[in-house]
Amino acid sequence: MNALSPLPRLLIEPIVRAALLEDLGRAGDVTTDAVVPADARFSAVIASRQTGVIAGVDAAEIAFHLIDPSLEVTLERLDGTHVTAGDVVLRLEGSARAILTAERVALNLACRLSGVATATHALVEVARTHGKAHVVCTRKTTPGLRALEKHAVKAGGGSNHRFGLDDAVLIKDNHIAVAGGVAIAITRAKAGAGHMVKIEVEVDTLEQLEEAMAAGVDAVLLDNMDPDTLRRAVEIVGGRALTEASGRINRETIGAVAASGVDLISVGWITHSAPILDLGLDAVKSI
Repeated sequence: MNALSPLPRLLIEPIVRAALLEDLGRAGDVTTDAVVPADARFSAVIASRQTGVIAGVDAAEIAFHLIDPSLEVTLERLDGTHVTAGDVVLRLEGSARAILTAERVALNLACRLSGVATATHALVEVARTHGKAHVVCTRKTTPGLRALEKHAVKAGGGSNHRFGLDDAVLIKDNHIAVAGGVAIAITRAKAGAGHMVKIEVEVDTLEQLEEAMAAGVDAVLLDNMDPDTLRRAVEIVGGRALTEASGRINRETIGAVAASGVDLISVGWITHSAPILDLGLDAVKSI
């Protein structure tokens, strides 16, 4: 897998800064300040304890440099690269106090984001052996971490769905219920959205799908349909719109979903429930 270009530092730094402020509290790192001499220096590495896909190294680097800009930080693995247990991801050298103070925030972010990338990669590998579908994330992200988690999905080989409520129209079941039907909801969406805004509608049945296609949309979200129904839905659409499967999809079920011929498979699990990738910071030597 090719390494990704990093997100702009301007996007990452406020997130990392907020995490550091949360951890430092009102008095800073009282343990490190009491135990470690102010002039102590050492070198350390962040290494993987597991096999997986790395993401969040830039966030980790920023955490260390926000505490001490003079720290020497070398990125050995970039986002999107594979690691096995023991592989070094990042090297550090400089103030022992600074490294120890930033350690937990750096690891929290890198472990979390690498877990998202690793979970995404696992699903992508299964999906590509059964069909053409791209694995995409959803808005089920950790509050405040959406940009980083969606970047981690891309690091794992997945793709991004909409980033927020403002970049596409997605008519969900509750919108349809309040509007009074699929067709009227689509008509209103077309009247209210600009010409650059894509319109997608969620359907639960093939009857709703027929109604949506008659009204004209850019994409259809086929929610909680079994593989046989998904195949029939793909036939009905016939390439006139993008087809997206959604609903409790995991590693065990994604193969059959991909084999239905859908274009996209959206999975909330990769951002809301992916386990972390275990990374740890190890001291190499005092300097």
